[in-house]
Amino acid sequence: MTPFIAELLGTMFMILLGDGVVANVVLNDTKGNNSGWMVITTAWGLAVFVGVTIAGPYSGAHFNPAITIGLAIAGKFPWSSVLPYICAQFIGAFIGAFLVWIMYFDHFKKTNNPASILAVFSTGPAVRNYVSNIASEIIGAFVLLFTIFYITGAEITPSKTPIGLGSVGAVPVALLVWVIGLSLGGTTGYAINPVRDLGPRIMHALLPIKGKGTSDWAYAWIPVLGPIIGTAIAALLYVNLHV
Repeated sequence: MTPFIAELLGTMFMILLGDGVVANVVLNDTKGNNSGWMVITTAWGLAVFVGVTIAGPYSGAHFNPAITIGLAIAGKFPWSSVLPYICAQFIGAFIGAFLVWIMYFDHFKKTNNPASILAVFSTGPAVRNYVSNIASEIIGAFVLLFTIFYITGAEITPSKTPIGLGSVGAVPVALLVWVIGLSLGGTTGYAINPVRDLGPRIMHALLPIKGKGTSDWAYAWIPVLGPIIGTAIAALLYVNLHV
């Protein structure tokens, strides 16, 4: 298992299970229809658990370009590996989103609400205000990476893992993602991850789903730029606190 394959598979499982729970909640005639935010946030946390369990020992289980970039800014990850990791994450997100479409194929056909269909693949604001929307993504991603630094602590060493997240353990990160969703996810749906949003959003644009509507490209930059800014701030603050 190479780090590239590990990132690809881990991201694929995370998106398959994360977007899968949204499909189960918002698409028509599913067993989990209208089961609510608690179900979505819980399953997203567990989706991260699954991905970290699979990929952690091999890649450090980033699954998130903002995390990869943030770790590089903090000097915990080589810049030369940033682009390969991001490519693997995007490929995994594409595959995961495609598998969700296959899994819920009949239910997409029964759903005539374009907003619900798009929600399976990407996030969106509860109140569209780009200033507050990007602030939400910045804050959520900041909490994510800043806390990860303290979960890993002194374990971020070459002797443990060249990446830094391999020693995190799946449960703490899953709980972290869960609480971010419960506490900070009500504004934008807490993408906190450029590839989690952009990869499936591109798949939404490509898939032949009847009545799917637009992919809301006017909003798509928010869950890309916001998390990167948030993790950059977290990395710089962490480094300066531990000089």
